[in-house]
Amino acid sequence: MRTHSIRRQAIGSPALYDKWFVFAIVCILAMGLLMMTSASIVVSDKQMHQPFYYLFKQLVYLTAGVAIATVVLQIEISNWEKYGSYLLVGVLFMLALVLIPGIGHSRNGSSRWLGIGPLGFQVSELAKFIVVVYMAGYLVRRNLEIRTQLSGFLKPMLILGTMAVLLLKEPDFGATVVVTATTLGMMFLAGMQLRHFAALFSVVIAALAAIAVSAPYRLARLTTFLNPWERPFDTGYQLTQSLIAFGRGGWVGVGLGNSIQKMFYLPEAHTDFLFAVIAEELGLVGMVCIMGLFLLLVVRIFKMGQVAQRLGKHFGAFLAYGFGLWVAIQFTVSIGVNSGLLPTKGLTLPLMSYGGSSVLVNCIVIAVLLRVDYENRAKVLGR
Repeated sequence: MRTHSIRRQAIGSPALYDKWFVFAIVCILAMGLLMMTSASIVVSDKQMHQPFYYLFKQLVYLTAGVAIATVVLQIEISNWEKYGSYLLVGVLFMLALVLIPGIGHSRNGSSRWLGIGPLGFQVSELAKFIVVVYMAGYLVRRNLEIRTQLSGFLKPMLILGTMAVLLLKEPDFGATVVVTATTLGMMFLAGMQLRHFAALFSVVIAALAAIAVSAPYRLARLTTFLNPWERPFDTGYQLTQSLIAFGRGGWVGVGLGNSIQKMFYLPEAHTDFLFAVIAEELGLVGMVCIMGLFLLLVVRIFKMGQVAQRLGKHFGAFLAYGFGLWVAIQFTVSIGVNSGLLPTKGLTLPLMSYGGSSVLVNCIVIAVLLRVDYENRAKVLGR
C-alpha cells in the first residue's frame, strides 16, 4: 500500500492527453480557418456570391471530422494492426475505381475523387493514412527481416510501386512523393541497414526523377521553378505571384485581410498556395509562428512514438513515427513550393488549407495519435 501511495505521489494526477499536442492542433486549426477564410473571401464572393462559402463548407467538413474522430478515438490501436492489410486492399481497390470513367470524378484534368453528385472524396488522402497503418504493422511483423535481409524492404516496395502507379494515373505526383518519402522514412527508423537504405533511396529518387521528366507539364514545372521570371505570364505565373506575395509581406505583413495577391492574381490561394497569403498578410513573424506550431506538433508526435517504443508498444510507435513523418514532409514541401525552393506540386498545408477530404483524414489521424498517447499513459499508470 505504501509503495502504491508513493508511486501515486510521484506521478501526481497526470492528464490523459498531451497538452502541448492539443495546443498545437487547436492553434493550427484556428489559424487555418482564419487564413483560409481571408485567402478565399474574394474568390468565394465572385464565384458563389457568398464571401464565406468556403468557410462554411470547411466548418461542415471539420464538424464531420470531429464526429468521426470521436468514434475513431474509441478504437484500440491493436485493431488497426489487425486489419491493416485489409484496409490496404480496400484503398488500392478504391484507387482503381477512381480511374474508371463514370465512377471517378474529374476536376482540373485529374481523376482523384469518388462520390455522388457534388459530394466527393479524394482517395489519395485516405491512401496516405492507410499506407502508414499498413507499414506500421509490417515493420512490427517483419522487423528482423527488415534489419537483416534484402527481401525485408523489397516486399513493401512492390506494394508501394502498385500504389504509385495508380496515383500517377490520376495523376497525383504530389501524393506519390509524400507516400514514398513517408514509407522510406518509416523503414529507416525501423532499423534498415544503411547500405540497403542508401541503395533503395537512390533507386527511388531516380524513379521519381524519371517520372517527373516523363510528362511535359511536370518537366515544365521542374524547369520553371529554377527561373520563374523567365516566363512570368506562362509556366512561371503561379510561382512569380507567390514570390510577389512573400516580397510584399516583409517583416510583419500588410495586415490580416489586406492581401492583394489573393484578388485573382495568385491561383489556388486558399488551397495549395495558402502559405503565400500568410506570408503577405502576416509577414516573416507570422510565417515563423506557423512553422513553430508545426515543429511543436511534429516533436510531440515523435515523443508519443518514443514513449510507445519504450513501453514495448511497437505498432503504436511506428504509427506515431509514420504520421509525424507525413505531417513534416507535407508541410515542408508545401512551404518549399510556395517559397520557390521546390518545384510546384499540388500539396496543401496540413490542417490549414481548404479541402474536405484532407480535413476528414487529418481528424482521423489526430484521433489515432490521441489514442496512442492515451494507451501510453494508461500503461504507465498501470490501467
